Amino acid sequence: MPIRSLRSIAESQEPTLFSATTPVSEVARRMRERQVSAAMVVAGSRLAGIFTERDALFRVLAADRDPRTTPVGEVMTRDPQTISPERPFVDALRMMHDGRFRHVPIVEDGRPIGLVSVREALHADFTDLVDILATREMVRD
Repeated sequence: MPIRSLRSIAESQEPTLFSATTPVSEVARRMRERQVSAAMVVAGSRLAGIFTERDALFRVLAADRDPRTTPVGEVMTRDPQTISPERPFVDALRMMHDGRFRHVPIVEDGRPIGLVSVREALHADFTDLVDILATREMVRD
């Protein structure tokens, strides 16, 4: 399997970006629409933080905060670790493993251009599995 670059992953995405004043309910709604598990929070064009499903669960719901009135900037993870698009995907996986988190913003010149998650690690294997299962189904029929 070829080593994927983080730039190629970022180029296949449209980053999900919000200002810190956006209510959590709106961020969560957009995350659901886009089928993503994390969004990046920006101040101008610079990365300020990241907001994940876990943040919504633990910092909003479990803390009994109102998602309609809570700004995402109050419950995001501030100044997350980031990675350059020039680095290989395996470096991002290593960062996620070592830091025990699931998402790493891909940042170039301070600007977020994408977000890599552990889900990307499964992509190639999952595609292979789908192909194998489809072949088995055709053979069975």
